[in-house]
Amino acid sequence: MKDLVLFYPEGHQDHQLFGHPERPERVEAIRKGMVDNGIWHDVPQLFPLQVDPEVLQAVHTPEYLSIVELASKMGSMLDPDTYTTAQSWQLALNAAGGAAAVAEAVWDREYQAGFALSRPPGHHATASRGMGFCLINNIAVAAEYLISKKEAQKIAILDLDVHHGNGTQDIFYDRAEVCFCSIHQAPFYPGTGTLGETGSGRGQKRTMNLPIPSGSGDECYQVLLRELVLPFLEKEEPEMLLVSYGFDTHWRDPLGSIQLSAETIFGIFQSLQSWANTCCEGRLAVILEGGYDLEAGSACGGAIGAALTGRSWEDPLGLSPIAEQNHWLETLDAAQKIWDF
Repeated sequence: MKDLVLFYPEGHQDHQLFGHPERPERVEAIRKGMVDNGIWHDVPQLFPLQVDPEVLQAVHTPEYLSIVELASKMGSMLDPDTYTTAQSWQLALNAAGGAAAVAEAVWDREYQAGFALSRPPGHHATASRGMGFCLINNIAVAAEYLISKKEAQKIAILDLDVHHGNGTQDIFYDRAEVCFCSIHQAPFYPGTGTLGETGSGRGQKRTMNLPIPSGSGDECYQVLLRELVLPFLEKEEPEMLLVSYGFDTHWRDPLGSIQLSAETIFGIFQSLQSWANTCCEGRLAVILEGGYDLEAGSACGGAIGAALTGRSWEDPLGLSPIAEQNHWLETLDAAQKIWDF
């Protein structure tokens, strides 16, 4: 079994809007970070799966999928933040299919871990609405594909983007087959992800939200991972861990204000890989979400690639020049009372 498999979104450059922060250079920066660390050319790449309509329609309503397809034909905006071009519909299908292909390859134990550089991103897309730069919810499609086509019984999704993955939460909020955990900046876009949002119906207590204030940094993530995230995942006993990853948590990012370093991101993925090896047969796949500073993207790409292939790595950007705050301790205390960890 090989260490790592990748999905690179061929042709993704055709999805772009001049001056928009969600731009093709994001993916190329991650690629550069992995090239510079000697990883990219050693790792096999997958073609996207052609996802069956029933899988897509289990994630998004048929009406919404038709809206995205039509908007793409017209090159129109879904909302003031979320654009399409004539190629966006097919590229969105490719992004979701790439996430599913990587998830399947890891599920089948062909590879130890996977990293899908899916673009356009997805975690803000709800069942019936595209928003926050997102068209199709790639990680939700990957999870649904594993459940409906590979007969998975329980999938865990961990969202480490600076923004709350409202779309992913919305899609699985009342389902038992997927548990969802998110660490995200708050108050911040999209305004969801409070501590009290813990699921409903069969999904009750299968959603964990950890909203943290601006200025939180390395220690915050390290403690939350150890004290809350990993105990939550252990309780849920998933067969595979999918990670929505956005490098907009990095201290250089222009849209977020979390002071996370790439060195800590490297450590987080080392810890997640170790946990997966112990708790879900090593099944771990990472799906790209946001992140808008190119130097941070390059550093974070190198960090994740190195962590998932067991290589050494040094952070070229170092720690944030701004001292991190400790107001996140209030989140830790409140969440521990809710979850009894």
